[in-house]
Amino acid sequence: MSYDRAITVFSPDGHLFQVEYAMEAVRRGSTAVGIKGKDCVVLAVERRALAKLQEARTIRKIVSVDERSVLAFAGLTADARVLIQKIRVEAQSYRLTMEDSPSIDYLARYLARTQQQYTQRGGVRPFGIASLFCGVSSDDGAPELYQTDPAGTHSRWKAQVIGGRNAKSLREFLEKQYQDGMEETACVRLAIQALLEVVDSGAKTMEVCVVRRGGKKETMEEDAIETIVKEIEAEQEEKRAPAAAASGGDSEYV
Repeated sequence: MSYDRAITVFSPDGHLFQVEYAMEAVRRGSTAVGIKGKDCVVLAVERRALAKLQEARTIRKIVSVDERSVLAFAGLTADARVLIQKIRVEAQSYRLTMEDSPSIDYLARYLARTQQQYTQRGGVRPFGIASLFCGVSSDDGAPELYQTDPAGTHSRWKAQVIGGRNAKSLREFLEKQYQDGMEETACVRLAIQALLEVVDSGAKTMEVCVVRRGGKKETMEEDAIETIVKEIEAEQEEKRAPAAAASGGDSEYV
């Protein structure tokens, strides 16, 4: 029996192959990084190179869900568009019914529940995206960061990477560099530094959004990102110079 033909059939060793194939679609997607600081969350994504005549504003990897929440995704863009529309409708329905804005935890659970429903019945397929979802639950609340995946699980993070073949190594990089209570400048710098490990064109292929306390959102301009990229590259060059000089000096005595 071919166990990867049906979404609702487990293989003998307990796998749902269609869900695993959806996770492979995420790994083939562009990289997204989320970092939670003292009073902010920074989302940074790798934006694939655009065609010369293509409008850049129509290709977004970071989108607003509600006035206090933002979502970044990795995987199939068309699937993301459908899922984003569902969570936007749910956020507005909650406002209409409860006369209050939904919490970030509520929307993250709804997002994960929707993804899970598409793994449990026939006639559908899993959403081929993973998401980093952040925002605030109150006017003076600190931002929170959640991750969801095609299997329908959701979890809260201090820093996380999704998408791309190098997600594991970038996660290890964040584990070494992350510190609790980081300021906004340090969070932005760390997110860009992580993306520089996988992008070649610097700020041109990056998209960075900062969500601050109270739900204030700001998308960074390309010039501001480029300034930070140049600072990071200059520091890396300074670190390489003494090492290169030391290796050159040793060769004189060989």
